[in-house]
Amino acid sequence: MARPMTTHFISAEVDLRDTAEELHSAIEIELQKHGEPLRWAVTDVDVDRQKALVEGYVLVEASPVAA
Repeated sequence: MARPMTTHFISAEVDLRDTAEELHSAIEIELQKHGEPLRWAVTDVDVDRQKALVEGYVLVEASPVAA
C-alpha cells in the first residue's frame, strides 16, 4: 500500500559558491535533508555574509493518523 505524502515549505540558508553548478548542488543537498525537493528559488542574497536564502517545497511521507 502506498504511503500518503505531503508537502512542506522550507526556508534555508546556504553558502554562496564559486559556480552556479556548485550552488545548485549545495541547495539540493540542503533541501534533501528535509525531504524530496519539488521546487525552490533563491529569494535573497547577502553578499556581505556570502549567503543565499532559499525557499522551496519538499515532499515527505505524511504522519500516520491516529484512529
